[in-house]
Amino acid sequence: MTRRTGAVLIAATFLAAACGERAPEGSVLLTASRIYTAPDQMPIDDGAILLQEGRILAVGPSDKIASRGAGRLGRCDGGIVVAGFQNSHVHFIEPKWEDADARPAGELADNLRDMLTRHGFTTVVDTGSRVENTIALRARIQRGEVLGPRILTAGLPLYPEHGIPVYLRDMPAEFLALLPQPGSVDAALAAVQSNLDRGADATKLFVMTPQGGGRVAFMKPEIALVAADETHRRGLPVLVHPTDIDGIKLAIEAGADILVHTTIGGGKTVWDEVLVAQLVEQGIGVVPTLKLWRYELERAGLRADIVEQALGDAVGQLRAFSTAGGQVLFGTDVGYMSDYDPAEEYRQMARALTPMQILASLTTAPAARWKEGASRGRVAAGQDADLVVLEADPAENAAHFAGVRCTIRAGQSIFEAPRSGG
Repeated sequence: MTRRTGAVLIAATFLAAACGERAPEGSVLLTASRIYTAPDQMPIDDGAILLQEGRILAVGPSDKIASRGAGRLGRCDGGIVVAGFQNSHVHFIEPKWEDADARPAGELADNLRDMLTRHGFTTVVDTGSRVENTIALRARIQRGEVLGPRILTAGLPLYPEHGIPVYLRDMPAEFLALLPQPGSVDAALAAVQSNLDRGADATKLFVMTPQGGGRVAFMKPEIALVAADETHRRGLPVLVHPTDIDGIKLAIEAGADILVHTTIGGGKTVWDEVLVAQLVEQGIGVVPTLKLWRYELERAGLRADIVEQALGDAVGQLRAFSTAGGQVLFGTDVGYMSDYDPAEEYRQMARALTPMQILASLTTAPAARWKEGASRGRVAAGQDADLVVLEADPAENAAHFAGVRCTIRAGQSIFEAPRSGG
């Protein structure tokens, strides 16, 4: 019997049970005013979820789930429950992440809470950091030493030759010295192999970078192609920072899997039907990072009307891509940005997407992209017990995605919002 078949049989058993029946030894019950099992499914009102050993045993109406003797998760009962969120664009490059193998566990957990877990993120994709350090942080979370999300990492990105972007040049010199800028196919292949051999889960390419004064640097197409081919040979995805539409075209030629940004700036910004069709046909996902554009443009001192126009262009790109059937992945670029609150991202995404489409970008879409749909992304028997409890229904207002009461990772509460007035 397969694990999935077994999970279905177990779920059927508990759904058939009355709520007064005894729950399995060591199980935990979570009740909810509403459960969104998946973005494309009808919600369950007055529902309950039974968890055991980091997995979901059963989901259904509360009067159909065995509950007697089950443990509980603090103040997490009674909210709106959805699957755990994935932030598909974060960075562990701030000084507080240095020496992750030796920093006090409580300090790291506090930092992870402030940046990620208090916002419902149970899985994150680090799209650029020093790979050994991020792997060390991930290992401590996996061992249970540190409360935090599951981490996937792209390690150190590859840049064009002599092509570190102007906006990164104020970072510490010792970090900048580590960034690969291959000038040959052999150098690019060696950089990718070294990164993946040390535990990275993906490769990230900066195919086009601004150099200041209107100048840009391009990654040679043959370098982007060999980097992508080696990554795909290992069954892993290629993430691309495109900068503008010319960069998107380079990403398509290289065989990118995910664009980690929409595009703004000088020149053409409209994603026309031809470009969108190419992205969708090749199955390339997009992380909009809409909040980032306001952050960058305001930091550059641009007028409010220019900021709003650029942001509107990016929203239009997202709308065109989604309408054509493109796969959207939620991400905020936190860690590069020091403002961790995702509320602005939800507000801007809601200009182009429905609340359930936003939920998909947080749950089912990233699970599918990373070929993990059988284990996460939904609230269903047999799935990992990664859950978010919201204070209010996001179907009524997408801003409610930011109102997290509890974050549950592998059946354990890793964040609980303080009680009102407490």
